[in-house]
Amino acid sequence: MTRSPAKTSEALHKLLEVVLKLRSPGGCDWDRSRKAEDISAYLLDEVYEVIDAVHCGSPEALKEELGDVLFQIIFLAAMAEEKGKFSISDVITQITEKMIRRHPHVFGDKKVKDVAEIKANWEDIKKNVENKEEHRQFFDHVPRSLPSLRRAQKVTEKASRVGFDWNSLEEVLSKVDEEISELKIAMEKGQQREVHEEMGDLLLTLVNLCRFLKVDAEESLKSSLEKFISRFRYIEDKLKEVGKTLDGASFTEMDALWNESKKGKGE
Repeated sequence: MTRSPAKTSEALHKLLEVVLKLRSPGGCDWDRSRKAEDISAYLLDEVYEVIDAVHCGSPEALKEELGDVLFQIIFLAAMAEEKGKFSISDVITQITEKMIRRHPHVFGDKKVKDVAEIKANWEDIKKNVENKEEHRQFFDHVPRSLPSLRRAQKVTEKASRVGFDWNSLEEVLSKVDEEISELKIAMEKGQQREVHEEMGDLLLTLVNLCRFLKVDAEESLKSSLEKFISRFRYIEDKLKEVGKTLDGASFTEMDALWNESKKGKGE
């Protein structure tokens, strides 16, 4: 497929016109009533739908979901422009300049050996060229709105880069055992607040274990969740074949079908 900057610019301009029309006095009352907080929530939902489209492997679905994300981005930029803060062209210009600046090995004469050096150079540019770390706390660049597993992995990765980390996988495994013991003690006490806290500590330690094993915690849990749903659908379908429902089946029946579904997957 041939790239056409002129055609892309024309399409982007048309979408911007649509957004501006929706926000105009003669536009849509619902769109005109939207606040930035509303759009940010929609944007987050749309990003998750993009991720689903990527995993399902459908070009048509991905095309549609990327369009939905782009619409929300332009909508937010249009709202900012209405208040005289910045325009969509400012957004595009700024990200273009940033990407050129952060890829001196592509757009300049910087020499790099491998991906690790590219990443290190990226961080160095953020800190020493763009002064991104100025007046910021250490974890400020990790968004609070990330899913907790992903945020936990990013936070612990960032801490490890300054030496705050275990020395070996064995130490992490030992910490997992320690946290399980502390959880059991809290359960024996019957103190729900302590159970809540210790459960969180255990989950955070498990995220660290994922990091040491080079496993993405969020993707790993997502995969297991999809596997759980798939097996449960198998149970539901098999029960329907004999005229039963989930509510009308015993645990023993469901457990037998669960194990049957695992055999069908070669597990």
